Amino acid sequence: MEFTSPEAEQRYAALVRAASRAVVGLDFDGTLSPIVDDPERARIHPEAREVLVDLAAEVAAIAVITGRPARQALDLGGLEAVGDAVAEAGKDLFVFGQYGNERWSATRRRIVSPRPPAGLVTFLRDLPRTLRTAGVPDAYVEEKGLAYAVHTRRLPDPDSAFERLLPPLRELAGRHGLVLEPGRQVIEVRAPGMDKGKAVERLVEEVGAGAFLFAGDDLGDLEAFDAVGTLAKNGLPTLLVCSASYEQSALVELSDVVVHGPDGVLDLLRRLTADARAARA
Repeated sequence: MEFTSPEAEQRYAALVRAASRAVVGLDFDGTLSPIVDDPERARIHPEAREVLVDLAAEVAAIAVITGRPARQALDLGGLEAVGDAVAEAGKDLFVFGQYGNERWSATRRRIVSPRPPAGLVTFLRDLPRTLRTAGVPDAYVEEKGLAYAVHTRRLPDPDSAFERLLPPLRELAGRHGLVLEPGRQVIEVRAPGMDKGKAVERLVEEVGAGAFLFAGDDLGDLEAFDAVGTLAKNGLPTLLVCSASYEQSALVELSDVVVHGPDGVLDLLRRLTADARAARA
């Protein structure tokens, strides 16, 4: 792990001192799970369960905040079993799916989800023409219940395809009353009104958080970074962590700590657990 400044090291030390009141928020893909070509084949890092359960003993709560549907994240991450172990420690594990539109917790064990927005049906009707016009008719379209994700990762030149597709998809989403969320070689179109930043705000209010760590890896995490930045300005100990990769570096300059992928994220969480335990002893 690499601190981005001396001030960042001080922020980490403050977070350690406030660990018992801290919420740890984590993205899924690229943060807890390695990025793969087929999103349905993603799996949580094999050491994540043990790390998260150990961490839960030292913090107020843990939350996975992801663009994936909550059910998919639960299944791919084995998070229901993690939640059972966390609940045994008297703590809670939250899963916020689809950028916070869906919610699950280890104590309530039920996914709460709104209805899909009406504009998704008409968006899907017009999508094939937009893909053809952008020269990417073979882009993979993932149906997510409350959203559609258009992936360019499997195409011969995924970055070029992404750049060609972004403007017309943005226009199409706006025409149907939807919002666009770019990520790592994926563009998601979903209902407006919710994002990862709002999920952070809800957690702080509900848990009564006295500190917050958030770790993410791409553009879809910017709102969460902004929300945590606001918490810092209001006096809460905070830490922003970038799970960096060769594909995406947008969060590096905004972060207190830069790590390398899920391995680095778990190393940081292990260190936080050990340091918080030592401070409490």
